[in-house]
Amino acid sequence: MTELPEIWSYLREGPLLWLTATLVAYLAGDAAYRLIRDNPLVNPVLVAMLLLAALLWATRTPYGTYFEGAQFVHFMLGPATVALAGPLYSNLHHMRRTLIPMAGALLVGSGTAILSALWIADVLGVGGATLASLAPKSTTAPVAIGIAEQLGGLPTLTATLVILTGIIGAVVVTPLMNALRITDWRARGFAVGTAAHGIGTARAFQVNQTAGAFAGIGMGFNALLTALIAPYVLALFQ
Repeated sequence: MTELPEIWSYLREGPLLWLTATLVAYLAGDAAYRLIRDNPLVNPVLVAMLLLAALLWATRTPYGTYFEGAQFVHFMLGPATVALAGPLYSNLHHMRRTLIPMAGALLVGSGTAILSALWIADVLGVGGATLASLAPKSTTAPVAIGIAEQLGGLPTLTATLVILTGIIGAVVVTPLMNALRITDWRARGFAVGTAAHGIGTARAFQVNQTAGAFAGIGMGFNALLTALIAPYVLALFQ
């Protein structure tokens, strides 16, 4: 009779196993989020990440093996990002009325995200490819990885930093905005989209549809601006 470890060794090589595990982990995170009554600390992505990390560690499964299955979800990041053009189009009339404030907020937000990360890392003695990997951390993953590759960074490290940035942004945005007494949903959404890309945008949609739409707008514009200015900002630290 085949022993359980041998069965597991066979199953874990199949890509569908890890695709299923990824989806189940996210559903578990989403269920926990709803059970705790939308507490931002119980972020579905964070919960899913912790569950998958624990599973990979417990089964001693290499990340490369896992990614063979998870790459199907990774592939959908591109279409999901492009789909945010829908909220952008439906809110064009709002954008026209707030174009100048949005442009100013975008310049400040995007510039601060890049400069602060590079400056802190530079002070701590970080350099080379690791420093380059930090520059696009506040953009959505497909764009950030592309920027990191062009800058000579480490795409895997960039992807990790992008996820951490998004989770932190999604967790702190609501209590922070409430503490600052910012009540305009357009401003709240645009800020989190600029600083925390897709994960922050998903959180914004959970709170308010207008905030979610403007978060998508902020995420899109920030990705474009970061791709344009990141090489020049990085050059200041090299």
